[in-house]
Amino acid sequence: MTRPQIQQAEIPAELFGHLLVYSGDPADGTAMRRHIEDDGYVLLRNVLDRDEVLAAREEVFLRLEEVGEVVSPAIDGIASGESHRRELIRDLNTFWESVNGGPALRRVTHGSRVRRVMNEFFGELSRPHDLVYLRPAVVGRSTRLHYDFPFFARRSFRIHTTWIPFGDVPIGDGPLMIVEGSNRFSDLIDPIRNHDYEKSHSDEVIQRSAYEIPNSTDPITFARMRKTRLLSADFQCGDLIVFGGFTLHGSLDNCSSVGRVRLSCDVRYQPATDPFDDERYFGIRPVGSNGGGYGDMKGARPLTEPW
Repeated sequence: MTRPQIQQAEIPAELFGHLLVYSGDPADGTAMRRHIEDDGYVLLRNVLDRDEVLAAREEVFLRLEEVGEVVSPAIDGIASGESHRRELIRDLNTFWESVNGGPALRRVTHGSRVRRVMNEFFGELSRPHDLVYLRPAVVGRSTRLHYDFPFFARRSFRIHTTWIPFGDVPIGDGPLMIVEGSNRFSDLIDPIRNHDYEKSHSDEVIQRSAYEIPNSTDPITFARMRKTRLLSADFQCGDLIVFGGFTLHGSLDNCSSVGRVRLSCDVRYQPATDPFDDERYFGIRPVGSNGGGYGDMKGARPLTEPW
């Protein structure tokens, strides 16, 4: 088996590691919070309903099959290498909004299983953002290193990301990657924590805060300079990983030998008692960080087009 890759470079063995699996009780919120404080994340195996996750996977890929981007059977998620999305769809924003609002998808992202975990995690009732980030990644794609906090800093300071793989996502298919110990990189965290996002919160400012310094060099050089490792896992259908706004993460390259599209979704949760009046993430049509709603997301672009 080839070594995992990131940004078209093979990760040296000494710079790669596997995410720790949480072995405690998902109903023990104190233990989960301690796990995140220590490691920056908590990976829970088999806490979601496998049939529901697979139903959501098929629902999404059937929509992509309609525009010629995956081949039948859609649930396999094999890219066709073609797209008729721009020919067939008048409004890519509306199309991607409808895909992200699919009932089977929402049954997972906003369903009782995730809510139960996050209720226990917060020690109180939780509330998911209405806006979700569905990510179909074809071979060769990856997500750059970034912290989440700058995107969600203006209302609740307790927002956490839940990352859901829709189907089995082995390391070679480019799953989530977390930089080990990055929740303690105070030289990177303090400037973004202390920035006044109420006074300066343009998308350009947010993007720069989240991405600029971690991507001033490539991830392998970054890990070597920080004397740390890039962590990932062979994710399984039913898994859920939770991490905070100050955990540096991205994704590995999708190197699938059969052209499989990696499908995952980021859903942000916060305590229900925290403000939920941020029009970027709440409401019937949340506008997103850049103000353009689902049409601004990379997923709104045909799979044949670069991110």
